[in-house]
Amino acid sequence: MDFETLSTWADEELKALLKILPQDIQDAAATVAVSLEEKPGHGAYDESLEGDELGLFEGPCALDEAGPEELPRIRLFLTNLWEWVGGEEHDYRDEVGTTFLHELGHYLGWDEEEVAERGLE
Repeated sequence: MDFETLSTWADEELKALLKILPQDIQDAAATVAVSLEEKPGHGAYDESLEGDELGLFEGPCALDEAGPEELPRIRLFLTNLWEWVGGEEHDYRDEVGTTFLHELGHYLGWDEEEVAERGLE
């Protein structure tokens, strides 16, 4: 599947998902950048990644005081997501949403256990 189509589908899914989240979560999501990328490899610390990640949260969480040079960012790796679900559009869209919510949970300060407790793994 080409990256342009995967990006379009991911963007559509994220916009629809944001509309149904509680207002406080929508407000938090509006303060973090979202980057749609093919695969890991272009970030400052990507050499420490395995390469098969679906998404990644970088930067300070919403609970921390951040400097202007420390911008929080959610990175979604679209080719990895597509391959993870076996190349099916509906499953891909669902996984984009799930992965975004998982990484947003990290932005909100939740550790892996708290993310899992909320069903966002």
